[in-house]
Amino acid sequence: MNLRALAPLALALTIAADGRQVAPSDAAPGARIFVDRGRALVIDLAPVDLPARTPHHMIAQPPVATLDIPETGSIYGFRVEVVDSTGAKLPDELIHHFNLIDPDHRELFLPISRRLLAAGHETGTVRLPWLLFGLPLERGKRVVASAMVENLTPTGYRQARVRLVMNFIPSGRPWPLFDASPWQMDVAFPVGDKSFPLPPGRSARSYEGSPVVAGKIVGLGGHMHDYGRVIEFTDVTTGATIYHAAPVVDSAGHIESVPIAMLYGWTRLGVRIVPEHRYRVTVAYDNPTGAPIPDGGMGVIGGLFVPDRGVRWPAADASDSLYQQDYRHYMRLTAGHEMHMAGGSAPMTMMKMGGHEHAAHGRR
Repeated sequence: MNLRALAPLALALTIAADGRQVAPSDAAPGARIFVDRGRALVIDLAPVDLPARTPHHMIAQPPVATLDIPETGSIYGFRVEVVDSTGAKLPDELIHHFNLIDPDHRELFLPISRRLLAAGHETGTVRLPWLLFGLPLERGKRVVASAMVENLTPTGYRQARVRLVMNFIPSGRPWPLFDASPWQMDVAFPVGDKSFPLPPGRSARSYEGSPVVAGKIVGLGGHMHDYGRVIEFTDVTTGATIYHAAPVVDSAGHIESVPIAMLYGWTRLGVRIVPEHRYRVTVAYDNPTGAPIPDGGMGVIGGLFVPDRGVRWPAADASDSLYQQDYRHYMRLTAGHEMHMAGGSAPMTMMKMGGHEHAAHGRR
């Protein structure tokens, strides 16, 4: 299957390592990727206007962009921000979420495209120990970048860009010592929207599966919505709990963060998982409103995985039906919510997106 044929709205833009644009005629309008002088790998999505007091479903969103990696190396950290036309940073709350996807390799627990990172305005700066871990990227390989923005502030902004800045180590260095890959698993697997209707009172939801290759989880964290009480990841085969976390909430009870567990130290490198075992993610909620909340639940865990030595990350099978469903989903090629897209006057079919995929929701 020709994957590019599935994405007529997401055309490639290649940028040289010094930041020069190489093939502007093939670009998604305004999208770009480059290595800056500070040795960061940067992705800028197309600029959009952000009128004041406008929720995400009423804003023209930046188009999904398929981009080619300009230089071989490894990334060990990232941050997502919104900048104005001069490059000045705008408020973090303008970010609803950002996703970066590798369409050519599969996820650890499913035959869908690999999620490289996902972030929201609450994510902040993420950074790994650069000497130890890095996600390898190869020049010329494709990534798919997408974002959702909103502006609930009283100030409007014109031609704002969503920007992903990744800490980058060029190839040829003796570090990082371990090639690592992100992974995720959620209670709404296998494909599609990650949110679900939240019933009143106490409830729980789970999904389980097996990894495609053996290796070690060296760190993981979780994501859930308001009224979430606990999220955990367990080895069903042995009964061992690998991760168990309760969210940190503010004075109004809204979730501010979910703890991250680092599973490595001087005497060990992570928790080993194997294809012969079954693993389960579970999220528990307590909805006190007395009424169901549409799209009110979500339970996602993810982290960093180091394959066993000599194991290459498996390629995606583009003929797999789950792969195809997922690809159409994150490329916004499937029927779903309509959302105005930048660069066009008519509404474009918008599906909920990969990584941090969910429908419209707010704090309740």
